[in-house]
Amino acid sequence: MDSCEVLIIGSGPGAISAAESYRDNGGGGRVLIVTTDTDAPYFRPPLSKDFLRGESEFDDITQHPPDWYSERNIEIHTGTTVVGLDSGARTAGLSTSETIDFQTAIIATGARPTPLPVPGGEHALLLRSFAEAATLRTAASQASSAVVIGAGFIGCEAAASLAARGVATTVVAPEQVPQAPRLGPDAGARILTMLDDAGVRYVGGPAVTRMEPDAVTLDDGVRIDSDLILAATGITPCTDIAEAAGLDLEDGRIVVDEHMRTSSDAILAVGDVAIAHNSTAGRRIATEHWQDAVDQGEIAGATAAGVSRSWDAVPGFFTTIGDHTLKYAAWGDGFDTAHLVERDGGFVVWYQSAGVTVGGLTYNSDDDYELAEKLVADHKPAPA
Repeated sequence: MDSCEVLIIGSGPGAISAAESYRDNGGGGRVLIVTTDTDAPYFRPPLSKDFLRGESEFDDITQHPPDWYSERNIEIHTGTTVVGLDSGARTAGLSTSETIDFQTAIIATGARPTPLPVPGGEHALLLRSFAEAATLRTAASQASSAVVIGAGFIGCEAAASLAARGVATTVVAPEQVPQAPRLGPDAGARILTMLDDAGVRYVGGPAVTRMEPDAVTLDDGVRIDSDLILAATGITPCTDIAEAAGLDLEDGRIVVDEHMRTSSDAILAVGDVAIAHNSTAGRRIATEHWQDAVDQGEIAGATAAGVSRSWDAVPGFFTTIGDHTLKYAAWGDGFDTAHLVERDGGFVVWYQSAGVTVGGLTYNSDDDYELAEKLVADHKPAPA
């Protein structure tokens, strides 16, 4: 039976961050990363932006060169699946029929795209992995029109990138303006303007009821012909391993404390797959952002090395839609009020709950972004 000190399942930002943090915090045991992805670890944010536009290649978006891993004695097995995890015996079964002994396992399996459950839904492309992005880019090079289903940040980014390639692109979403439930109608109206600036048509309200290889049909009877269909309809955390191992779950994610420990002392979890206690928020928070996975990976790596650290950062991320970059710092689990304030060439939306700031969305207003992080962390009201 093979063995390692730290077994990391997955190769996204949380996984690589955990491996690096383990070493930086004095961890000297064998580190083994096992991932179902067949490619070396890469950055996902460019997949819907510069990679999709054809402005970068795989070598440009890898997280680290090969020497970085060898210098830190970090091993990676790509194209390999963990098929079983026994927290009591501290063993993991692999798709290669091997069994691995471990001292600590870190689940960083992320999430998979959620297909649209309508007749013909299999005709839509998805965008999460590099392989999916490469398929989408090839399809875009041969398309003159595209329909993107869903107006989340990935959908908006991809739509703007497709339009930049000269593909006539339509976004279809159930909201009258993009992301109104998540960010409020005023922010949604600004995102709609950004899509318009990028040359993207937005159809809000109708739902997709059927797909064909070259068209989508809406519930109002409208049929939109398209050479390419992309479903950007959310993600589903990859908790299969955790469920089989009997770990505690909440709302479809693995429950972890501020040190990234699961209900088993032998297993940690980070990133999209986890709902983690944030010591600043004073409650569990689910995030789906690259930087938060990195932050949680740093905590998990330290924990695995025997160093006590807690996740206390305010979640945040940047998104670029065409030529427009939005910055968002927020707990992300709801708000009572959303108030938009104009800035010279930009704006900020303040989100409050029970009289305290729970988020800030900014455009061309970096000072407000920094203030939002502080106000959210300090549980202070938004500026009058």
